[in-house]
Amino acid sequence: MISLINEFFNGLKDFSDSYWFYVIIFVIAVLDSVIPIVPSETLVIIGGVSAGSGSLSLGIVLLCAATGAFIGDHVSYEIGKKASAFVTRRYERTEKGAKRLNAVIHHINERGGLLLVTARFIPGGRTILTLTCGITHQRQRWFSGWVAIATIIWATYASLLGFIGGKTFADNHTLAFTFAFGCAIGVTGVIELARFILKKRKSQ
Repeated sequence: MISLINEFFNGLKDFSDSYWFYVIIFVIAVLDSVIPIVPSETLVIIGGVSAGSGSLSLGIVLLCAATGAFIGDHVSYEIGKKASAFVTRRYERTEKGAKRLNAVIHHINERGGLLLVTARFIPGGRTILTLTCGITHQRQRWFSGWVAIATIIWATYASLLGFIGGKTFADNHTLAFTFAFGCAIGVTGVIELARFILKKRKSQ
């Protein structure tokens, strides 16, 4: 069993050592912003591990991830703008729907920038928020500025996790990937726990 796991991670490392992996990171980062089932963090972490072992450049991994995510978020934003009239009409059919829509707009106006940063670390959450920013016609310059901050922080975090793992366990790919993914899962767990606690407090 252990030999199979080692073989899998060694194969993963060989696959990610290619310069084509830069292109894959970029494309998946774009798609993940629109289709949240695509695991972009996973690929950025893998790219970071390869950078840590000296096969790829950490700077280029970070650049591909951040640029892809930035473009993808804007695609999601534009889709939201195109669907704005339809969604608005649907919500405004009822008083309850209109109040909910106004509450969402107020929430984004109040804390939208910080929400864009935190949502980038929540699978699916970033897509919902960027779509909503488009639907509610948030200013393009405001949106682009906060998305730039969010994607740079996100790409730095994911690529550095992998880089540290790859650097620390350069001779053991299994440990390198396990360390990086373990840290990523731990951080995600802490974020989800914090969201759960805050949501529970608000409901009380």
